[in-house]
Amino acid sequence: MPDIHKTTQPSAKPRRTRRGGGVMGSTGLYIATGVAALLFLVPFYLLIRNALSTDPEITGENWKFFPTNLQWGNFTELFNDPTVPFGRSLWNSTVVATLHTVGVLFVCSLAGYGLARIPYKHANKVFYAVLGTLMVPTAVTFVPSFVLVSSLGWVDTYRGLIIPALFSGFTCFLFRQYFLGFPKELEEAARVDGLGYWGAYWRVVVPNSLNFFAAIATITFINGWNSFLWPLVIGQSPDAWTVQVALSNYMTNQTVVFHTIFMATAISILPLLLVFLFLQRWLVQGIAQTGIKG
Repeated sequence: MPDIHKTTQPSAKPRRTRRGGGVMGSTGLYIATGVAALLFLVPFYLLIRNALSTDPEITGENWKFFPTNLQWGNFTELFNDPTVPFGRSLWNSTVVATLHTVGVLFVCSLAGYGLARIPYKHANKVFYAVLGTLMVPTAVTFVPSFVLVSSLGWVDTYRGLIIPALFSGFTCFLFRQYFLGFPKELEEAARVDGLGYWGAYWRVVVPNSLNFFAAIATITFINGWNSFLWPLVIGQSPDAWTVQVALSNYMTNQTVVFHTIFMATAISILPLLLVFLFLQRWLVQGIAQTGIKG
């Protein structure tokens, strides 16, 4: 007679098998990442090495990892050069890039918010017109823009360098896409408190969108700092040069001063490195929040 009280043994848990390539795969990943980091740092090494060298050490056949005598005097020589006011150029670039960033954030965020939230029967047509500006080459509008700025007397002024570039169709598009995904409940609560579109934008939307604003500010500042062609045409006097225009003046048909170019370049990228290092996490998070909706 079978034993009805017989208990069944619990089944053994399946053994987890570790993939043989797990450790090797992680090691290979770290090695590949380290190699990529080293390759990324090579241009910065060359920049600093050549900035503290003499021209014969830069162009000579006997290459050294670092020069025997570091030429710290290249820094003083750069700022004492009477032909290129590099200190003034750094200041001009700082002012232009900062005001350009603030202006683009204000104008394009308002445009994007209006297109995303304010009901208007022609809103889609306006949005498509904004997107159409992205298809127009810069070379097509360059001459008309210069003629307009020149007729207004804005050559060699901050106004001529900043105002024509205050609107960006692509930045407006990014803001619209972001605001389409912004929680409407927060804005509805603001309207219950008696706020209009401007009040909801300024008091509710902007404080809760600082990550995205920081991401757009990073991209805009870098683009404004690196701008060359428009400042070259508008800033015709040395006092109106930006840092990129000043760098181009170290290379002429007669001479090329290598150590000065490298020193000036090393100094000119420091603001960009600082901005990117402090705002890089907002840059990634902000772009990730532009999910295309609606």
